[in-house]
Amino acid sequence: MDEDAINTPKTHEVGMPIETMSVEELQGRISLLESEIVRLRVAIEARGETRQAAESIFKF
Repeated sequence: MDEDAINTPKTHEVGMPIETMSVEELQGRISLLESEIVRLRVAIEARGETRQAAESIFKF
C-alpha cells in the first residue's frame, strides 16, 4: 500500500491542522469544500421548494 494514501485523510474537518499539507493537498481541500458548498446550497433550495409546495396546499 502507498504510504501517502494511508497518511492522507480522505475528508476535511474544519479546524484540522493544515501546516504539513502541500499546495496540491490544500487545493484539493478547497475543491472538496467548494463541491460540498454547492451540494448544501442545492439541498437548501430543494427544502425551500418543498416548503413552498406544502404551504400552497394548506392555504385557504
